[in-house]
Amino acid sequence: MKSVIIYYSYNGNTRQVAEVLSGLLSTKGQVDRLDLVSLDEPSSFLYQCRRAFSHVRSKIEEVNFDLSGYDLICLGTPVWAFAPAPAINTYLDKCSGIEGKEIILFATCGSGAGKERCLDYMQGLLAQKGALVFKRLTIQQRKVRNREFVGSQINKVLRLWPNG
Repeated sequence: MKSVIIYYSYNGNTRQVAEVLSGLLSTKGQVDRLDLVSLDEPSSFLYQCRRAFSHVRSKIEEVNFDLSGYDLICLGTPVWAFAPAPAINTYLDKCSGIEGKEIILFATCGSGAGKERCLDYMQGLLAQKGALVFKRLTIQQRKVRNREFVGSQINKVLRLWPNG
């Protein structure tokens, strides 16, 4: 199985979940990771949240947008104001080759308020592009450093997988 993990991480929480996910998926085959870098990120976190809430797109470093060569696509973001980070919005707009693909959506969050709305938004954009199967995972930021907990949550999702 060939997998890709695409994520944006502002303070490292989403990156930590992506690292654990990468380790678990590497036992099933090749895993590529794309760490999205925003080129126009404001320094004010409140302004970033406002942009996320309005579903703004940001400029990101050039990365692979063609996902046709992957069996499993994983996309991760922090939840900001009930929404994904602007860098993920940009990637969701530009990605291609996901028709009929299996998707894992993951998010890191503070209180957990808005996590479902955030994942619903991401899933809706990908479903319009023809993605087939969705599994979802959220981890609160206070638990991301507990690799055992994160791994157990990821394994729950992977066990639900058709070929898991």
